[in-house]
Amino acid sequence: MAQLPELELPENPKLTQNITHFARALRKAGLPIGPGRVIDAIRAVEAAGFTDKFDFYWTLHACFVNRPEHRAVFAQIFRLYWRDPRYMEHMMAMMLPAIRGAQEERKARSAEKRAAEALLEGVEPDVPEQEAREDEILIEVDASQTMSNEERLRTLDFEQMSTAEVAQAKRMLARLRLPVKPIPSRRTRASLRGHQIDWRRTLRGSMRQGGELHDIALKKRRHRWPNLIVLCDISGSMSQYSRMVLHFLHAVANEKGAGWAKVHAFTFGTRLTNITRHMQTRDVDQALSAAGARAQDWEGGTRIGDSLHSFNRDWSRRVMGQGAVVLLITDGLDRGDPEALAREMERLHLSARRLIWLNPLLRWDGFAPKAQGIKAMLPHVDAFRAGHSVQTLEQLAEAISRTDDSGDKDRLMAMLD
Repeated sequence: MAQLPELELPENPKLTQNITHFARALRKAGLPIGPGRVIDAIRAVEAAGFTDKFDFYWTLHACFVNRPEHRAVFAQIFRLYWRDPRYMEHMMAMMLPAIRGAQEERKARSAEKRAAEALLEGVEPDVPEQEAREDEILIEVDASQTMSNEERLRTLDFEQMSTAEVAQAKRMLARLRLPVKPIPSRRTRASLRGHQIDWRRTLRGSMRQGGELHDIALKKRRHRWPNLIVLCDISGSMSQYSRMVLHFLHAVANEKGAGWAKVHAFTFGTRLTNITRHMQTRDVDQALSAAGARAQDWEGGTRIGDSLHSFNRDWSRRVMGQGAVVLLITDGLDRGDPEALAREMERLHLSARRLIWLNPLLRWDGFAPKAQGIKAMLPHVDAFRAGHSVQTLEQLAEAISRTDDSGDKDRLMAMLD
């Protein structure tokens, strides 16, 4: 049997060791990286050289990243591992807020916490012991008794979750349901307990009985289930929120007896993409992976007006004919023409039975509709709600069938006047 050729490693063994450890951190953070990719990365760096940071970044990116949802994680781990000379202190401060001075007071950016967890695996933090005051102990005990880990996750921002927290949140979202009430139809059906007289059946029965009216036939209205249309923004600022919402909607689309006639899903960034067929795949990871491969503009720019124009022109008549409920998931930060955006939103609103806008920016207490895109869109929705946590999606499930629910729209519309 022929022997396999030996791997020729770069002359610098330290670089090989660092690339291997970097790949191990990526795998810990959720990227599917095996030994073959590590070998390819070492060979690629040997061929490309290690003289330019830009070339080095994209060399490793080409070897380790093959899905759009992995770009943010790779970028953060690369920044912390290769570019930040104090990355260990930076990560310790990120994981342990009690350490002061190593990092400025700010929230972690997208994927930073997962990157820090991956790089700190097995590292014991050196935290100085401090004497706790009596009131601090009482507060800590009280908090541990009143808030479980799952309760904390319900209100935690999707973008601030670690890898383990994201996995647990996905399991919680898979258990959520999105119930909907049936819509009364104009058509009727025969019923012994109906509320209307069916004159046609009544007269037809009297003709069979010699023209005498003996029995009165009754009828009642039929009911039908509406379609659910999801328009999900997958631009760079929305990628993590959209991924979690799509995970939730995959469970809705594959739930038997949920009530929806059909669930249609579309993503948009710089262009509109129909991912309905992919969301019908039973395995959620396979479904979202196929959807990510289909939507080539994941984590790109945002053209909300152009994307809504494409939907109104190409898809509205096909999928909006059953009194559809539309979920629009976007932050509304669009740099296009606000008048054109307002026209497309108005057309979408007129075609839908209800138009509900989920915006993760609503998580901020001081949020105000100052952006031009938000000002153009807000008047044309029925409800405006937050969509940044498990709790906000639970609240959506409770309110989606309530025609009187407007979320925070009325409060924000008052700011525009």
